[in-house]
Amino acid sequence: MRMLVIDDEEGMRHTLSVILKKEGYDVSTSPDATGALKALEKEEFDFILCDIKMPGLDGLSFLKEFKKKEPDAKSTVIMMSAYGTMDTALECMKLGAYDYISKPFKGGEIILTIKKAEERERLRKENLRLRGETERNYGSIHAEDKKTLEVMSLVKKVADYDTTVLITGETGTGKELIARAIHKSGKRGEFPFVPVNCGAIPEKLLESELFGHVKGAFTDAVRTKSGLFHEADGGTLFLDEVGELPRELQVKLLRVLQEGEIRKVGDVRTEKIDVRVIAATARDIEEEIKKGNFREDLYYRLNVIQIKLPPLRERTGDIPGLLKLFLERYSKKYSKPIRAIEDDAVKAIFSYRWPGNVRELENLIERAVILEETDTIRAINLPILAKKGPSFSPDTISIKKAAEGLEKELIKKALEMTKGNKTKAAELLEISHRALLYKIKDYGL
Repeated sequence: MRMLVIDDEEGMRHTLSVILKKEGYDVSTSPDATGALKALEKEEFDFILCDIKMPGLDGLSFLKEFKKKEPDAKSTVIMMSAYGTMDTALECMKLGAYDYISKPFKGGEIILTIKKAEERERLRKENLRLRGETERNYGSIHAEDKKTLEVMSLVKKVADYDTTVLITGETGTGKELIARAIHKSGKRGEFPFVPVNCGAIPEKLLESELFGHVKGAFTDAVRTKSGLFHEADGGTLFLDEVGELPRELQVKLLRVLQEGEIRKVGDVRTEKIDVRVIAATARDIEEEIKKGNFREDLYYRLNVIQIKLPPLRERTGDIPGLLKLFLERYSKKYSKPIRAIEDDAVKAIFSYRWPGNVRELENLIERAVILEETDTIRAINLPILAKKGPSFSPDTISIKKAAEGLEKELIKKALEMTKGNKTKAAELLEISHRALLYKIKDYGL
């Protein structure tokens, strides 16, 4: 946690620095409000302790100016004064301060005030996180099939340990859901879960997004910024599509996992962090290692515990529960009184191979609910199930080769539909642009 102490009295600045540093805080000080405002243009601070009675720009004026310049600032401001009244305290609160403390105070008082503010901020972030999860969550994981039950048993076993976990499986199998389940079931469940798709962020920006940067580190770095590792402190960072992480960042991630510390882009200092890392990939990492695209030492560091998510076609016992979940969700969302799926449609669903897995099933049911005009979903509104799948050579029954053949044909079709536009093709395929380029190269397309 970073602290900024603003007080014109050198003795008070020194006293607060000693007290706060003993508690493990990173402390900066400023003798006046004007200098503090300049410092805040360059760096972010978690807490600001500001005196009210100061020459020049006083504390209340500083608070007004700070909130005016940085209306979305995350810093928590605590005001201090030896001359305050109840009216002064109320004025501070109206202007956006978290709390007000009267001088003189004991070291324990200021620490208690800060700890209360930390707890309030943690609860605020947790509420935002839960709200976000509610909006995008698939709901409870439907573990009815034997294979899925085995996965959930492993989730429970690893939840309370800080070891890294690598979740593998095809696109759309629910790897992020499993990562969230590990996080929520363990001792870090009350702290942030921060997901990041390594293939969705441009390579030049990814390092800054993960580790943060200092002002002037690159052209657009107009102020110091914390990264996603900072945001996940105490909780879990989920690295989705970790197989697409650039080689140079693989080295830095390995160092974080080994040393438990990070360094902002452009900074000379390292910072200790307390973050559990869970990674996921749809790629064959061992194959990527052979090709020289992925570091073997990082793979072994990530792969302490591996959870393999079977594709939907291999855990059809989960389909009834998923159908019920998606039907209820989208019937409610679109205010349509659909309560069932006709038998022919159910048979077609169970006979389909689901190359897009659970995500494809959800999208199909959503579309069917929108198009259906009766109270029962009919096979006519599931056109994808009527399409003839791609043919494979009869001399192989290898699931891996069949999946590769299907993937190759889908990529060809997407490129044809978009007239070679790879960005649009990636959107149709629901994969990142970088992943598409890899696959085009792998398949020689």
